Amino acid sequence: MTTTVAFEDLKSLAGGSLGTSRWLDVDQTRINTFADATDDHQWIHVDPERAKDGPFGAPIAHGYLTLSLVIPLWTELLDVTGVTTKINYGLNKVRFPAPVPAGSRIRLSGTLADVSDITGGAQVTADLVVEIENAEKPACVLQGIFRFLR
Repeated sequence: MTTTVAFEDLKSLAGGSLGTSRWLDVDQTRINTFADATDDHQWIHVDPERAKDGPFGAPIAHGYLTLSLVIPLWTELLDVTGVTTKINYGLNKVRFPAPVPAGSRIRLSGTLADVSDITGGAQVTADLVVEIENAEKPACVLQGIFRFLR
C-alpha cells in the first residue's frame, strides 16, 4: 500500500517503515527483453536449457534488471504530493545477496532512513530490500536517494 504524504509532512516519516509493494513477476520474457535492451545475453540469463546445468540450476535475472525494477516498486511505497519534480538521485550502497530465478516474484520493502532539506526541496534516503517470494535471502539490498523538488 502506498504511503501518500504532503511535502510539508515528509520529515514526519523519517525512521519509519514504508511497508511493501505488490509482487512483480520476473519471467523469462522480461529477462530476455532486458538482455536485448542492454546487449547482455549471457547464457545464465537467456538460455534456459544451458542454465539448467549452470550454477543456479535455471536462468536468473540480471542483477541490474532487479535493480531497475526498484523504481516502479518504489513509487508504490511513497507518493509525495505538493512537489513539481521527483528525481532518482542515486545509490549509496547496492548488494545482490541472492539471484532471482526466472519465473520468480519480487517485491520491495523500505524504511525512510533520512529526510533532509536541499535547495528547492528535500532529499530522502531510503533503506530498501528487494524480496524474492519464498526465498531465504533477498535479491537486492540497497540505499536509495531520492529528491523531491517544489
